[in-house]
Amino acid sequence: MKRDVHFILNGRPVTFSVEPRTTLLRALREYGVTSVKRGCEEGECGTCTVVIDDLAQKSCMILALEAEGKSVLTVEGLVGPKGELHPIQRAFVDEGAIQCGFCTPGMIMSAYAFLRKNPDPTEEEIRVALAGNLCRCTGYIPIFRAVRKAAAALRELGHTPGGVR
Repeated sequence: MKRDVHFILNGRPVTFSVEPRTTLLRALREYGVTSVKRGCEEGECGTCTVVIDDLAQKSCMILALEAEGKSVLTVEGLVGPKGELHPIQRAFVDEGAIQCGFCTPGMIMSAYAFLRKNPDPTEEEIRVALAGNLCRCTGYIPIFRAVRKAAAALRELGHTPGGVR
């Protein structure tokens, strides 16, 4: 028997009708959120990472009903009102940190949650923050470079911890 779950998705209130065993990953994909990828579905690869109430979470490990009353942000929610890329997205493009693109939304959402807490990270801190996201194409150097570039861009724009859109 399906139950309704109400939460904020990318700044807008939504109601999904889901089976109690439905993961947030599957619910989001059924709703048409295509950036959230189905990878391992065991919490290992990070391709399904979303930000829930400011924490990076693997949506394959969360039941959709657990999102009740929370704020869920996907990479679609980072795009500006006129379609402009978020500084983190721009940095990934500029640094060639995207190849096949399968891992990219999860990487960006992990970076987003991380930079909200740590706007001036060291290389080691970036590596640790993204350790739960796997990339099989680019290697990690362009991704780490993109996160450093995004951090600098966000600082230049005046974003403070917890203040990154």
